[in-house]
Order: sequence, then structure tokens, then C-alpha cells
Amino acid sequence: MALNLFSRSLKINSAALKPLCVIRNKSTDQSWIPDDPVTHTGQKYEKDDYRLARYVERKKHVNTNFAIDLIAAVPPKPEKARIVWCDGGGGPLGHPKVYINLDKPGDHTCGYCGLRFFKEDGHGHGH
Repeated sequence: MALNLFSRSLKINSAALKPLCVIRNKSTDQSWIPDDPVTHTGQKYEKDDYRLARYVERKKHVNTNFAIDLIAAVPPKPEKARIVWCDGGGGPLGHPKVYINLDKPGDHTCGYCGLRFFKEDGHGHGH
């Protein structure tokens, strides 16, 4: 009743009032569900997960250059020494220095950064 009195006093046609937001029926309208690409960890939200709200009318950006694939693309480094060290490139972007024994044949991987090394003197390369 108060709305009718207010509308009459201002001479506003209540039929002309439009809703400020649209309430969608999730059971019939699936257009609100944003595209949710799978991340490198396999994360993908269920379609009714409240966390998808942050991607409504926005794109979820997922970097497809996963570190594990980038490291795997670096070929193993041949070494003459039996023991080598790796610091991930050194400096602030590196990691603590670790020593890697290359006595056994094949590739030997740094536990920090994944770079691979092998002894080139005939122990056999693991490819």
C-alpha cells in the first residue's frame, strides 16, 4: 500500500518500474555457468560451486605452459665429471646447490628444478 501511495503522489506508473537485477532459474537457464578450464593441478569446480561466481562475465585465465612440461623440453646436459652440482641457475631465482652423482647410467634429475644430467663418457645415455 505504501508503494501505491508513493507511486500515486509522484505520478509514477508502477508497470514502468523495471527490476534492478534478473533472477535466473538455474534448473532451466545454464547460461550463467562460466567456462571453467582445467588447471595443471586438475582443478575444476562443479557447476553449482559458489566459487564460480568470480568468473561470471569474466574469463578464467589458466596458463597452459606448465612448469613440468617446460622442464621436460630441456634436453639432458652431458657432463664429463662423475659428480656435478645444480643451483637452478644461481642468484635469487635459483635454489640451494645440490650435488648429483652420475656414476650410474642414464639421466639424473635435480630434485629441486628437474634439470637432467648424464655422464657422457660411455656410461650410456638414458634415452
